[in-house]
Amino acid sequence: MTSRRALALVGAVLVASLATALIGCAAPHQGGTTPSPTIADGRPLAELDLVADPRTHVGPSTALLATETIEPIDTDPAQQLPASVISRDPGGDIEITVDDTSRVIGLDMAGSIAASIWGLGLGETLVGRDTSTTFDGAADLPAVTSGGHTIDAESVLALRPTLIITDGSIGPRDVLTQLRESGVTVVFVDNEASFDGAADLVRDVAAALGVAATGDLLSQRIQSDVDAKVAEIAAIAPTDDAGRVRMIFLYLRGGSGIYYLFGEESGATNLILGLGGVDVAGEIGWTGMQPMTDEAIIAANPDLIFVMTDGIASTGGIDGLLLAKPAIALTAAGQNRRFVDMADGDILSFGPRSAAVLDGLARAVYAPAG
Repeated sequence: MTSRRALALVGAVLVASLATALIGCAAPHQGGTTPSPTIADGRPLAELDLVADPRTHVGPSTALLATETIEPIDTDPAQQLPASVISRDPGGDIEITVDDTSRVIGLDMAGSIAASIWGLGLGETLVGRDTSTTFDGAADLPAVTSGGHTIDAESVLALRPTLIITDGSIGPRDVLTQLRESGVTVVFVDNEASFDGAADLVRDVAAALGVAATGDLLSQRIQSDVDAKVAEIAAIAPTDDAGRVRMIFLYLRGGSGIYYLFGEESGATNLILGLGGVDVAGEIGWTGMQPMTDEAIIAANPDLIFVMTDGIASTGGIDGLLLAKPAIALTAAGQNRRFVDMADGDILSFGPRSAAVLDGLARAVYAPAG
């Protein structure tokens, strides 16, 4: 499955769940222990109060970013326009000329494109956002996705954008075609949900904005920050196979009966390996993003389960999830109520905040008391 096809599958799942209006109005955690927020307090990971055995720790945790602010690599990058780029259209690559970046919208499932634009120092060009774009400075922009992750053409056109950059993970596709036919320049970019993909995405977005050199700098910073954070995590994570935490990622929309186990192509594998954990989905041969089965979850027997904050809330909290899916209760994670949740707009937002996401999750996994 290609990255774009995988993202499109996630989009279909999200659209189906959004039909029940769960996203954005999910209930708070219900039943059982309320997760303790684990906040990045500025201390290095090695100076935190680490749990004795992260595999057997009992109780849920909420991972938070130290800040929702994205620090631009440059405050006033010099643009070279017009810029000629290759648009990775679903129907085949085409050459696009970008000559106006005064009013830009970045659209993708995780908010990574808008975050990349901001990180390049061109945040002031953004005039609208998708629902996953929640970082400081952009969260107050008008949303152009109705029902969560479906593009509303009228909302987009009302903002008079001169450029839309998207990876095709949200649609419908005919809306993007309609926007292009209306005179808006639409550029498709590849967006692999991984740390390497985040660095590549920044370069592609920068090319479309006429700031290729700035894109190289931001790409290098992302790679450097991730490498440093992975090394910092490796210094506190168990190194022997018996001690490494067995982790999986579940995508949940309880009211819609959606329980997906995320494997490769979703970005979950990158997070788990970056955290020094065992990628159980990969271990049992789980590829892509598929509906969770009782057999798969029991075979996986994870020590820890990652979830989105709104996702676990939509199931009625941990108690509601275990009641709906008793097989999860049979796992080590279920028995220890070991769930780590993070905001929907943060946890899979590969981009300038990749290292910060790793940091927040590492604190929740290895030092949940803060």
